[in-house]
Amino acid sequence: MNIITSNIRKEVLSYLHLSTTQPLLLSGDASFILKELPDQSIDMAMTSPPYWQKRQYSNGGIGLEPDYTDYIQNLCHIIQELYRILKPTGSFWLNIGDSYHHKRLLGIPWRIVFEMTDKQGWILRNSVIWHKIKGSPDNSPDKLRNIHEAVFHFVKQPNGYYYNIDAIRTKPREAKVVNGAIVSATGVSGVRYKRQIELATDLTEQEKSNAINALNTMLMKVKKGEVSDFRMIIRGRQRTTHSDAENLSGRAKELKEKGFYFLCYHPNGTKPSDVWEIIPEDTQNRKEHYAAYPADLCKIPILATCPPNGTVIDPFCGTGTTLVVAQSFHRKSIGIDISQDYLQQSIERLDTNYEGQQYVLFDKYVRERVECDYE
Repeated sequence: MNIITSNIRKEVLSYLHLSTTQPLLLSGDASFILKELPDQSIDMAMTSPPYWQKRQYSNGGIGLEPDYTDYIQNLCHIIQELYRILKPTGSFWLNIGDSYHHKRLLGIPWRIVFEMTDKQGWILRNSVIWHKIKGSPDNSPDKLRNIHEAVFHFVKQPNGYYYNIDAIRTKPREAKVVNGAIVSATGVSGVRYKRQIELATDLTEQEKSNAINALNTMLMKVKKGEVSDFRMIIRGRQRTTHSDAENLSGRAKELKEKGFYFLCYHPNGTKPSDVWEIIPEDTQNRKEHYAAYPADLCKIPILATCPPNGTVIDPFCGTGTTLVVAQSFHRKSIGIDISQDYLQQSIERLDTNYEGQQYVLFDKYVRERVECDYE
């Protein structure tokens, strides 16, 4: 193992041109190390930074500020550097939890979001709710138990960023033939819809004929595998799935003009929702690092927004969860952390059998420890 103490920019550029997917580890303060990285060189960033006033980390670092506003500014300073080094097609995923102060929930995650979108130019694409199944007990007698955190997805441009939706779809159930009739994945055979069309009092005879023909065409698409499933909305029989106002909803306009419309399910499967149910428990037998950041939290972001052979960076990599997932999906990755102890734990978790592989530890820019008084 080589410990690199200088020429960080050169080392990173060299790593980016290598074919290895073994991670590059940099030890030091992310606010300084990121300045060494070249502009628009990274495909994706994902991190879960230390939360404000949650725990005392070895080597100090961000999260120990006496005032939460200083924490937000320090974190956003680092995020601004991520904006610089990300490619125009890149994405940034931020997992961040909230904090209480004098019994007041501070709303830190959304304060950070507004700082990023209003002042740094980020575009927020998704606000994911991480439902922490079997979350920690909460003995507070005067509030509800907190069992969710936010995972935000940001991009630099509204269109043209890398996003592989098919990589994260769930496999669809297949249609089948029952008594000679095609039946969709959820049991739609068309019999109920045909009966509803025949009995519809809001449809003209011509509209009924058009609806039956369109339904038969849709059932044929299911049989051919072009559509895995569908719903049919018929005027007077079902409510529109969107707004009833025609100036707001194209579906409402279609329902008025034709008397029906279809909602088709993608043949490649359903895309994930913005609520993720993931167990936060530590399953890695780590001795010192207890921040809940499960590998499952990183899978959808990396598969969807880091291209094959792309590079992921985590400026607060801790014991390397982001890097482990990136490597498992054959992506390159760069991890930064102020604690060499955590980086050593990362090395223990990662596959170190690759011939000629190097883990790079960079010590030069370690900020002095910030002392913090806890109430």
